[in-house]
Amino acid sequence: MENKTRSCVIAHLSDLHTGSQYFVPNLLDRALVEVNDLCPDVVVVTGDLTSMGYRQEFREAREYLDRLACPDVLVVPGNHDSRNVGYAHFERLFAARETVIRKNGVTMVGVDSTEPDLDYGSIGRHRYPWIREAFKGEPDDFKIFILHHHLLPIPGTGRERNIVNDAGDVLEVLVDCGVELVLSGHKHVPYAWRLENMFVVNAGTVATLRLRGDTKPCYNVVEIVGDHVTVSRRYPFHGGEVIIEFDRTHALPG
Repeated sequence: MENKTRSCVIAHLSDLHTGSQYFVPNLLDRALVEVNDLCPDVVVVTGDLTSMGYRQEFREAREYLDRLACPDVLVVPGNHDSRNVGYAHFERLFAARETVIRKNGVTMVGVDSTEPDLDYGSIGRHRYPWIREAFKGEPDDFKIFILHHHLLPIPGTGRERNIVNDAGDVLEVLVDCGVELVLSGHKHVPYAWRLENMFVVNAGTVATLRLRGDTKPCYNVVEIVGDHVTVSRRYPFHGGEVIIEFDRTHALPG
């Protein structure tokens, strides 16, 4: 049944890479201003806050994200954040590495997909029951799964070795749970796939010049009104465009 009262705007940023030689403070400054002007209900940050997982990089990332006016910010770590025992700083300065936010008819489940000092990702069989339970809490909610790594290979990223190791099993869990949207980051190439009734949307880097081909620094905005979903790509200083638009009642079976 359509939920006409559901209304949720989500700003999705990824791959800040503070501490990197390619980090551009002006880009992140502008993106944060634009996000605050948007007044989203939730801000999602899908990892790689840092370059090497060092304490000072995490502190810098924390200072930037503290400028967000939105009270609900869901952050998951990326592979760069898990270098040099960086996950300890992440937990201290941000939050637990698994998070659930339920707001305005939307359930968002964020999971740490990183392995210490390795670039590839894994969710792990031990987490599948927890993911299922998290999505069972409000079965009629619009369901979003959030992680750093790719669940599907992204064109333009070269030889793809960095998808989640157990991606097939994770996708099966998400489809069984009725997840409708997956948000991720990682390779700095924005892209979107549709798999059955689920959309998988990858964000590019919002604040660095580590860009592949003709891609530009960007972030995404997800707008959910009732059962209608619009995903836009925004470029700091340079506007944006709609990349996906769908009606949930058409996307879901039955």
